[in-house]
Amino acid sequence: MHEFENLPTDHDLRLPAWGPYTKQYMGISHINDQSRGVRFDLSLMPGFYRRKIDIPSVLWESGYHPWEATPDYSFFAHRHELEWKDRVYADISFSRIDDQSRLIRAALANQTEHPQNLVLHWMASLQPPRLPGHGEVHVFTDAQLPEDAKWVDALDYSELTFAQPRPSDGLVYDGFIRGEIRGQHFTGGSAIGCQFGGDAEDMLRYETTLTTPLQDGKLLLRYQAAQGGELEIGLGHQRYRLSLEPSNTLIIAELPVGILAAGKVTISMHTSGSSPMIIDGFTLIERSACKDVTFLDRPWQIEPELLAGPVPSSLILRYPDSPCFYGLLWDYSDAQIRQFRNDELDRYARHTVHNHVDDILQGNGKGHYTNVFMRPIHLIPGSSMILHGMVCSGTYEEVHGCMSNFTLDYDKCESIYQAERTKLNPPPSYPSGDRYAFSQQLMRATLLTNTVYPVYTKRTYIRHSTPGRWWDSLYTWDSGFIGLGFSDIDTRRALDCLNAYMTEPGDSQTAFIHHGSPVPVQHYVFQELWNRGQSPDFLQHFYPRLRQYYLFLAGKTSSSTTNTLRTGLLKTWDYFYNSGGWDDYPPQKYVHEHNLEAAVAPIITTSQAIRIAKILKMAAAMSDDWQMDIRGYEEDIRLWSGALEAHAWDEQAGYYGYVVHNQQGDSEGHLYHASGANYNMGMDGLYPLVAGVCDRDRANRLITVLFDDGRFWTPIGLSTVDQSAPYYRADGYWNGAVWMPHQWFFWKTMLDLGRPDYAFRIANTALECWKRETEATYNCYEHFIVQTGRGAGWHHFGGLSAPVINWFASYYQLGKVTIGFNVWMLQQQFNEEFTEYRAEFHYAGEAEQPFSMLVNLTEGVSYMVVGTGCNVQSSLQTSGGLALIIIDCLPRAEISIQPVEW
Repeated sequence: MHEFENLPTDHDLRLPAWGPYTKQYMGISHINDQSRGVRFDLSLMPGFYRRKIDIPSVLWESGYHPWEATPDYSFFAHRHELEWKDRVYADISFSRIDDQSRLIRAALANQTEHPQNLVLHWMASLQPPRLPGHGEVHVFTDAQLPEDAKWVDALDYSELTFAQPRPSDGLVYDGFIRGEIRGQHFTGGSAIGCQFGGDAEDMLRYETTLTTPLQDGKLLLRYQAAQGGELEIGLGHQRYRLSLEPSNTLIIAELPVGILAAGKVTISMHTSGSSPMIIDGFTLIERSACKDVTFLDRPWQIEPELLAGPVPSSLILRYPDSPCFYGLLWDYSDAQIRQFRNDELDRYARHTVHNHVDDILQGNGKGHYTNVFMRPIHLIPGSSMILHGMVCSGTYEEVHGCMSNFTLDYDKCESIYQAERTKLNPPPSYPSGDRYAFSQQLMRATLLTNTVYPVYTKRTYIRHSTPGRWWDSLYTWDSGFIGLGFSDIDTRRALDCLNAYMTEPGDSQTAFIHHGSPVPVQHYVFQELWNRGQSPDFLQHFYPRLRQYYLFLAGKTSSSTTNTLRTGLLKTWDYFYNSGGWDDYPPQKYVHEHNLEAAVAPIITTSQAIRIAKILKMAAAMSDDWQMDIRGYEEDIRLWSGALEAHAWDEQAGYYGYVVHNQQGDSEGHLYHASGANYNMGMDGLYPLVAGVCDRDRANRLITVLFDDGRFWTPIGLSTVDQSAPYYRADGYWNGAVWMPHQWFFWKTMLDLGRPDYAFRIANTALECWKRETEATYNCYEHFIVQTGRGAGWHHFGGLSAPVINWFASYYQLGKVTIGFNVWMLQQQFNEEFTEYRAEFHYAGEAEQPFSMLVNLTEGVSYMVVGTGCNVQSSLQTSGGLALIIIDCLPRAEISIQPVEW
């Protein structure tokens, strides 16, 4: 697994500076200044001449579709529909020339019976970071100090302790540091808040250095406290009290400290009452110099100087604070250079589409776009036209030289385009899978290009694979599924996606990067990648990090409050409202509506903990250093399995129910609906199947329910909620819809239970559903409505829909091996022709439990399968590969598949 080399340590992705990173209008972006989170965007916007501009907003359905992409962004393309469906459109692509430049290709097509007059806008802009959630441009403030003074950022503490311990102390949201908030006008963009000072004896400690002694010193503290307050300041051995005046804005409090020697200084701040405050930072300074201290908002210089390029139809952009220049080169002679002085184009560009005169369109002045306006572009009926261009970055000399030396010769540009596009070639697959080629193409393009910049975590800006650009954030469980999808596209991308959510072992504030539903999908990405590659270095890196993640989820470390009930059942309500990603799951909603979070445990959390304990147990067996961990996993599995059986199983309902506890943490029974029905007639109530803790009779009973078309099964897959439940509804978000992620878990479980028929039923139904919708709309949706089978939700969704990539690979991709959760590969190998396969593996299930393995070998060959330490039955799948049923398996076994010699 050579892709493991040079793994980032800062949660960033190993992707080029040029890529599809925008959060505003689709096109190509460049990481302009990573230390400040600044991005350069170039969006291409086609339209109809003097009629309409097509604005490819990434925040709603706007007529463009991710079309093709390579994992490393050496090529990616989007289709912009001007007249649906494929009557008038533009295919816009970006191809790598070198590290600093990209070829732009716009293929405009007119498939109507009428001539068309089109336009193409290039819109270039410099985009500063914004507050989370597509908020306002982030305003930073600079502390202006005398030359020998030092500003200490509030985040640079050596210790922060809340007097009342918080569940989040060891799992701070979004990879922030404890107490951190983001906001406007802070030095550094962040401050200490989070109700710091809400309790007496909240404490901050700093270790700083005073470069010159102070004779009549003062401590200047920048803060905000709506109710005022008081701090006890410790400075060396001295103690002071500092009164804070009430203020709803950031102001300065001054504390005389007298004589201070140069050298290391320890400063502590203890709160004295219940007065929440925000601390931005402080400095130690001579009293006489206090008047020289000011705080100035840092302006974002986003309007460039437009410099003539070295050749016709070229332009150089010089942004005042940018570390680089940008060059634009195009090959259409009828072009006008314009400027839009406005912060958005969705309304303003449409509003000014009939302004045919001005070169500068003056809007609200809060943003700037340099516009290369190519018009008109005439297309006769049934014709197309290809326009080429180039964008580059670097020093002035580099940009000037790049544009001077690069010619937009048609054949040369097409050669670059074809060479980079050739890298799209997916792995070989069976001809029976050709019918899914287009729907897979769109999903691959969507999943691969859903990457945004900047996302802030661990005090730095990173590129991040997001479920969709509407989510301007991290997202833990969605990113797990993104990683699973990547595992069948590009191992390097999958590794980066997994690594982005890991933290260093011993991190006392961030057991893992947490945002959203704490479903530990990262452990499954880990298992999938291991089973694919078996790299010792991979194992050594990820095992301790995933163990740290697990221990927090299990309630065994730091501030974790997941394991506070005497039954042993786990709950994560203190960390997020959503136990399994299913926002409107009926019993979950009821728990929150009635404030029952302290007393009620769902099933999925304990079930997931059991399953990942089993995964980590298999991993721990690979190293002598981890043998002691195995006993802990075994004890946890035994305890949690017993708790589910003793407290959660409802024999009459045939479900595992939400368990209600008393104040002492003992079980008081199940949570019931007003109708008297168990409130957990949904996927959560079946999750012990995934954990692998049901005996055979129980498992068969739950499988029957799962595939009953009056209960969970629908023509488009598994419903989230039992359709016969009194609280099932047709208009819910998850309730009444089919989603892919939990189906993935049940699909893998069917392999563990030796039911490849049911596994195929889940996968095939999903692939057919996906095919119908993507071919109809070109969109990749979040979920599908049971009543109609149609897609809904976000339209460029990767994330939780990524299993469609895995299902295709498992049944149609040559050389793919698919197993359940109970198999840990020790080594495996195909021959070059994919006509032979050998594997040695560890099996963690019950010996008498049949399980399945899917092996995709070359078609048209008869095979002989031999098991060592197990018995094997094989059959040919309709998709083309072999389905193996393995029985009587020892903990360590081997399989050999070879062609039959006649």
